[in-house]
Amino acid sequence: MAKDRFDIKEKNTMNLLTETLVIVDNETGVNYLYVHRGYGGGLTPLIDADGKPIITKDGYKK
Repeated sequence: MAKDRFDIKEKNTMNLLTETLVIVDNETGVNYLYVHRGYGGGLTPLIDADGKPIITKDGYKK
């Protein structure tokens, strides 16, 4: 069975309308933050103090 390209590493539900997810791209290891509130949402890569993307080595393994 093929592994999914993206996995949810962390999920936080703040209230009925707001949810945040940390998503990992299993091919590149790059971590993304997705925020969903009501009918809107946004996605951005997570970066470290030097401005480089946060990378999970070897993708995310459950």
